[in-house]
Amino acid sequence: MRVMVSKIRHRMPSFISLSIFWLSAFLVLLTTTEQSLAQSAYADHQYTSEDIEAGSRVYVAECALCHQRSGSGVDGVDLRLGQFRRPLSDNDLREVITTGVSNGRMPGLDLRQDELDGIVAYIRAGFDPSGIAVKVGDAARGQMLFEGEGQCSSCHRVNGRGPRVAPDLSDIGVVRTPAALQRTLLEPSSALLPINRPVRAVTRDGQTIRGRRLNEDTYTVQLIDSEERLLSLIKSDLVEYEVSETPTMEPTTLSSDEVADLIGYLLTLEGLR
Repeated sequence: MRVMVSKIRHRMPSFISLSIFWLSAFLVLLTTTEQSLAQSAYADHQYTSEDIEAGSRVYVAECALCHQRSGSGVDGVDLRLGQFRRPLSDNDLREVITTGVSNGRMPGLDLRQDELDGIVAYIRAGFDPSGIAVKVGDAARGQMLFEGEGQCSSCHRVNGRGPRVAPDLSDIGVVRTPAALQRTLLEPSSALLPINRPVRAVTRDGQTIRGRRLNEDTYTVQLIDSEERLLSLIKSDLVEYEVSETPTMEPTTLSSDEVADLIGYLLTLEGLR
């Protein structure tokens, strides 16, 4: 009996160590799988890091002489900041690079398709080799999606047109990057600003009020309800008050090309001038 107990005692640490090993391996596999799934949701909507790095080399060799390393060497254009003389989709950029512009002042470049894609990726990444390069599509098609199949205009207002129940997007192209816009479309909960979170309030007389938070301090909260009424509530008059972290906007079901087109349109929204 003593021998058996001795053997069991001797083997217990190995058994525990083995169990811990397999548990650790499972957790690593689970984390890796979750990361892969998260990345795959964006895979069709943006360029790879390899594209960006390759594009940086092509840019230095072919473009930096005129546009400079900073991307701001041509008047009215800042490639690093994504500022052009007119809104450009990724295909527009490829055409400009291939055919040239300004009566020969920028000659066209004879590049392979992967080199073209690389330069576009590098520009979209803001000249950051470790950055995110989101694909940008056709603005005209994006506007049609915004006003039609995408149903964006059923909640959002643009340049004085549309409802007020969701944030006004009139200048969204100035305040949000392509990557931020993509994240909002694919994962609204991760991009919801605290000030825009949905709220639910119940008054002392039993009235339930739901809306979008506009402002809040220690004693009051201002919101716009589903009927587009601006309301200011005194917190001490409420029996319940909740702020949700779940947005009313659902992740888009548009295809990757349609998302790119929609982003292309949103980037043109710079407010009324």
